[in-house]
Amino acid sequence: MLVLGIESSCDETGVALIEGRSSGVPNLLAHALHSQVEMHQAYGGVVPELASRDHIRRVLPLTHQVLNQSGRVLADVDVVAYTRGPGLAGALLVGAGVACALGAALGKPVLGVHHLEGHLLSPFLSADPPAFPFVALLVSGGHTQLMRVDGVGLYALLGESIDDAAGEAFDKSAKLMGLGYPGGPALSSLARQGNAVAYKLPRPLLHSGDLDFSFAGLKTAVMVQAKKLVAAHATDGQTSGLETFTSLPIGIRADLAASTEAAIVEVLVKKSLAALERTGLRSLVVAGGVGANRVLRAQLDAACATRSVQVFYPELDLCTDNGAMIALAAAMRLLSGKQKASTVYAFDVKPRWPLDQIEPDVAAIS
Repeated sequence: MLVLGIESSCDETGVALIEGRSSGVPNLLAHALHSQVEMHQAYGGVVPELASRDHIRRVLPLTHQVLNQSGRVLADVDVVAYTRGPGLAGALLVGAGVACALGAALGKPVLGVHHLEGHLLSPFLSADPPAFPFVALLVSGGHTQLMRVDGVGLYALLGESIDDAAGEAFDKSAKLMGLGYPGGPALSSLARQGNAVAYKLPRPLLHSGDLDFSFAGLKTAVMVQAKKLVAAHATDGQTSGLETFTSLPIGIRADLAASTEAAIVEVLVKKSLAALERTGLRSLVVAGGVGANRVLRAQLDAACATRSVQVFYPELDLCTDNGAMIALAAAMRLLSGKQKASTVYAFDVKPRWPLDQIEPDVAAIS
């Protein structure tokens, strides 16, 4: 079974071809990705209308690229999968429209996939895939969640962010520091030169007794500390506003970046360990863009090694949004009998769609 996957939920257009196998993990034949980062940098964040228009320009050329790389043609595709949600409504509609048009033209079924399920299952494409059951830490863009995963489609929410997600904390803190867009990778890069204990920043909900997250207060604390640093180094005639933060010595800025990163990572690590202890499971999957953070990986690896817990990550090039995870999730749902692809080509999208509320296909599993 060949599954063509299309991802267009935000600012990256991804297309991939997966070979689903009844025994073993599906095989990734080819994937291609176009990032819109350069286009959105001038605006300091994603402009939804521009994102949608760029998806329209990119999706078919990327599809041709994937088919050429894999040595296959469109007629070989058995199922066309696309991201149904969550994400930007206009961007989702582009991928859904193209996928359903391709399906109708080819006479092949289509399947809408949950974006976060794609991230959650993406480590199954790594050289060392996990096995069910496991705890999953999903740290993707606007989502930070801990899930218990007992199988494909069997997800129980353990905890989630009640305000800003970890990725938002990285990006918003970076913006306060004048680091531009995308902020998270820029902040982490600057943090490598800094002292992670230079400034005392809060760890919200670290001792709350539950598995929820909160990062909005941390962002505020970073802003307050940045203003203090600017005021302390201001000279006659200089403003004390945040716009002068980038003129501070690199060491000071790096220390604040490192302290911010340390606060976010500590919360993620300790909440993940608490989830493992609460469930009694010995496997942790970390997925989503923040899962590529080197400090997070190092601290999780060290903490889990002392507890005989295995940690699994996607390959680095599959941490951000991509078509491979969408094709993979579709293949795993179809092969597990959790869902059937459809030849009804009318479609909708779900900009808001909780992962633990994926509707089961009763006809497929009855």
